[in-house]
Amino acid sequence: MFMVSEDETAAIQAAYRERGEWAAVMELRRRFPGIIDNAAAQRWVRVIAGWRPAALQRCEP
Repeated sequence: MFMVSEDETAAIQAAYRERGEWAAVMELRRRFPGIIDNAAAQRWVRVIAGWRPAALQRCEP
């Protein structure tokens, strides 16, 4: 398991949008060198590329 920061998420998503899935896989593996399996990296990229910001929840008294 690993944790992805907002900056890392943005970089991976930008690579995915601008240059495609394999560019995003390379970006992920550059940032997380412990991920050595391309198939696993590809699955993680697809997950990260689909992330959307959580909606702000409004607290009402």
